[in-house]
Amino acid sequence: MRRLLVTSILATLVIPNALAQWKPEKPVEIIIGTSAGGPQDRAGRLIQKILQEQRLVTTPVNVLNRPGGGGVIGLTYLGQQPGDAHYMMVNSITLFTNHITGRTQLSYADFTPLAVIGAEFVAVAVLADSPLKTGRDLAERLRSDPGSLSVSIGTAFGNATHISHALAMKAAGVDIRKMKTVVFNSGGDAMTALLGGHVDAMASAPSTLRQHVKSGKVRLLATVAPQRLTGDFAAVPTWKELGIEVTFELWRGLAGPRNLSAAQVRFWDDALGRMVKTGEWKDQLALSGMEDVYRNSAQTATYWKAQDTQVRAVLTELGLAK
Repeated sequence: MRRLLVTSILATLVIPNALAQWKPEKPVEIIIGTSAGGPQDRAGRLIQKILQEQRLVTTPVNVLNRPGGGGVIGLTYLGQQPGDAHYMMVNSITLFTNHITGRTQLSYADFTPLAVIGAEFVAVAVLADSPLKTGRDLAERLRSDPGSLSVSIGTAFGNATHISHALAMKAAGVDIRKMKTVVFNSGGDAMTALLGGHVDAMASAPSTLRQHVKSGKVRLLATVAPQRLTGDFAAVPTWKELGIEVTFELWRGLAGPRNLSAAQVRFWDDALGRMVKTGEWKDQLALSGMEDVYRNSAQTATYWKAQDTQVRAVLTELGLAK
């Protein structure tokens, strides 16, 4: 009887623990909401490569591009896989902006946070011979006359670049509703406008600006990073150094479908936590100009909630929230 009792007790302890374990049993899909070749696509394909080569996932890992709608098509597809941790999507701030600006009914709360895997920090660039010598010069000019300078950005009003610049200028005391922001179809077109003297400044991720900084054609005035960047941008001050209290991340992360179990999330916390420690991942971050700001699922959940509030506030002030 004692042996039966001990066996029964051990069974009650072991069985729930076994049930709590999960790992992929079929191919994993990494969804990309853009066409092949862009930053999110490159990140997704590197994640695929490391997960497979390091045997962090033992089933096949596939990358699926579902471009369109500024990421909405990919998010809609992800939303159709509730409870299935074989699906995840590389995403960014569009997870918030698409909902806040009315492009989709899906909000960040409709997905499971898995990780933040890296971030860039937007900088403001001017031509080398610009009379704007420092970030303070830019802020003071716009504070006295918000429409006196034109600043180019790529792709769309209300994107991460626009929000980053607006937050910096808001912290500097500028009326951001009156700023002259000029939107181009791409970051490349926005740079062409700056180089041609058609705009006074450009807001962009530093990686887009690197070759022009190295050639001496362009200077960076400041970044929204919490501390100075490294490498080619080590000499660029942060807005905080200039007395303007602002930071903002142009982040990349991973979201899963809603209703994932704790065991499923634990698996991805372990696999992704090990992935970001590999030399290959760290090397790619450096090459792409991204900083290592890894957050696990719980940290990402807290981060998403805070950023949704921050992004909603600035988009409302800019008149872009629906």
